Amino acid sequence: MSRLRDYIIMIKPFQTLMLIFTGVVGYLTAASFNFSQLLNLIGSMFLTISGATLLNMWYDADIDALMSRTKGRPIPAGRVPKGEVLVVGLLLSLAGLIWAFAMSHLYGIVSALGFTFNVVVYTVWTKRRTPWSILWGGIAGAMPILGGRVLATGAVDALGLLMASVVLFWIPIHNIPFEVRYREDYRRAGVPVLPNVYGVKFSMVLVPIFVVLSYVLMLLCASLLEAPPLTFIVITLAFIFFFAISLLNVQHPDDHRAFILFKLASSYMFLSMVAMLLA
Repeated sequence: MSRLRDYIIMIKPFQTLMLIFTGVVGYLTAASFNFSQLLNLIGSMFLTISGATLLNMWYDADIDALMSRTKGRPIPAGRVPKGEVLVVGLLLSLAGLIWAFAMSHLYGIVSALGFTFNVVVYTVWTKRRTPWSILWGGIAGAMPILGGRVLATGAVDALGLLMASVVLFWIPIHNIPFEVRYREDYRRAGVPVLPNVYGVKFSMVLVPIFVVLSYVLMLLCASLLEAPPLTFIVITLAFIFFFAISLLNVQHPDDHRAFILFKLASSYMFLSMVAMLLA
């Protein structure tokens, strides 16, 4: 049971479920849906995302051991062999991608792109080289909602791309405050992040900019969905609240406020997704 618990920790269940939720939202924006297909979507996404996350854990084990926040993870703590995680991660990823391609070639391609941007482009190529790696990671995070829409409609359409862009611009809103809170950890591990390269003030100024961009894109999504007024009200109220909090962090940045902003970012995204479902 302890090994199972360690694997549950390593797949980051909250993050994984949030990404799957966006995929479900993308799927449900179609005019009609098939319940069996929806379950297959959830299953294939769970395997692919979990496998990719395990591969990230495997690759980043060396820097995880250097950071106080992550040194207790199963691999650096010595509870799970690194090679075992590599094998399990590859098997889960492969199973999820095969499942995705079996459902739809186009959905399979989107899933494969998400996996590639997550593991290869973000984790292996850019994370240790540039603080702007979060944007490449954001592309990976945007693929589930696009994949859900693609599976439901059989095409890559304007709404799917707009919804993916919403998630893409949400990723920095979520990640930048986190990087501010743990910037010394990242410095110790030699991972370049925006607060350490450009300063905390500059980094926090980016957050309200991305909040505005995500809000505009959400309005466009709601318009394409011909959403009722309630949807626009929910989107706008969530934007006003979160924009105000992000501005407060620009004026008075500190680690505690940054971490609160990081926590609230998930609620902001959840409300945005619910608003799209209301449409």
